[in-house]
Amino acid sequence: MKNLKIATAQFENKSGDKNYNLSVIEKLSQKAADAGCDVISFHECSVTGYTFARKLSKEQMLDLAENIPGGESILKLTEIAKNNNIVILAGLFEKDENNNLFKAYVCVDKNGLVAKYRKLHPFINPYLTPGDRYCIFEIDGWKCGILICYDNNIIENVRATKLLGADIVFMPHVTMCTPSTRPGAGFVAPQLWENREADPTSLRLEFDGMKGRDWLMKWLPARAYDNAIYAVFSNPIGMDDDHLKNGCSMIVDPFGDIIAECRSFDDSFTTAIITSEQCIQAGGSRYIKARRPELYRDIIGQDHKSEQNVVWLNSKGKS
Repeated sequence: MKNLKIATAQFENKSGDKNYNLSVIEKLSQKAADAGCDVISFHECSVTGYTFARKLSKEQMLDLAENIPGGESILKLTEIAKNNNIVILAGLFEKDENNNLFKAYVCVDKNGLVAKYRKLHPFINPYLTPGDRYCIFEIDGWKCGILICYDNNIIENVRATKLLGADIVFMPHVTMCTPSTRPGAGFVAPQLWENREADPTSLRLEFDGMKGRDWLMKWLPARAYDNAIYAVFSNPIGMDDDHLKNGCSMIVDPFGDIIAECRSFDDSFTTAIITSEQCIQAGGSRYIKARRPELYRDIIGQDHKSEQNVVWLNSKGKS
């Protein structure tokens, strides 16, 4: 397999403004192509915006969502990919012929849709239907998978995607800087974002602490290390509705090392060249071969009722 140059991006999306968000995707895709990148990955619901959807009715969600691959946003992404000879991954809300709603993430190249994935564990809006399958596809000979945000916190999903052949897992998120039961979690004040030019230090301390990056470092490198994969993490920067997000889009190699990371407050991307040798040399490759599934096949596969206990709060801490 040839080496791939991958970009992972971050930008401040506008809620429900597909034209604006696609214009940013176009601008960053063009810059990434000019930098020699083969692929660029954007965050969850980067086309539509994300957090504002918690307030929408089913009718409003259906107005926002699109059919895939026939929707206007897929056609625009294909046009951008073709004009810049780059593979693009981006997210949006999808509706099917029966008006079922999904959180979707797509891979598009110059010829159109390459792959579509539906989030397995959606929770931002009660009208969303969970996806029911993993997604494996190829980019220039590389086997790739997609897991959206919370899907990555269920570790079986990452291992299953690896066992299906993926050496690259795209992990689009809208995460961090929200309350949870873990110590140190919480919102970051929007005022710090508004004052970021005059006082970047206070904002960076919040973004990098336990509300943000420090939490990410508890688990993201481990997913890459344990499974000998490249983890391509994408996350928005700035305000997403009334929630402030901290970016930190990054690429983690199969050794669990961060090899590229966005560290500005701007709409931007970072790049890394990935090589197949690392997927073989990394310890996770040996661990997978050493597995003894006869010991735990019945344990992992036993009947279980999935619970989605994620509560999204507004910026005042009310559900």
